[in-house]
Amino acid sequence: MTEPTDPAKLPGVIPYVDNHDGPRRLLTVELRPFPSSSVPYVPLVSIDGRQFVVSWGAVTFEIPADRNVHVSARLHTNYGSQAAATPFASIVLAPHPEPVRLATQFTGQGGSILPVG
Repeated sequence: MTEPTDPAKLPGVIPYVDNHDGPRRLLTVELRPFPSSSVPYVPLVSIDGRQFVVSWGAVTFEIPADRNVHVSARLHTNYGSQAAATPFASIVLAPHPEPVRLATQFTGQGGSILPVG
């Protein structure tokens, strides 16, 4: 019998950094830039309030599987008069043992982050 895989030890997975001794699962967030923007944005993802500067595309995190987890994504820029414009999306994931995949969609007015599949 093999031991369960520790999600934080998988290549490319950002480990959960807060204190949590319970079971964990994988969360993949698809960060899609909005094509109509000429402003250079940097994507950020927060897991339970911990903010990570990430890249566009799929980013995988380790998260608790036995309790609610707050996930948010936002875009940041320091570009000219747009410096205060930060499209934002947020979701609370319920406890569940299986991996989850979310996709973001941003506009100039805001954003959404929804489960995929």
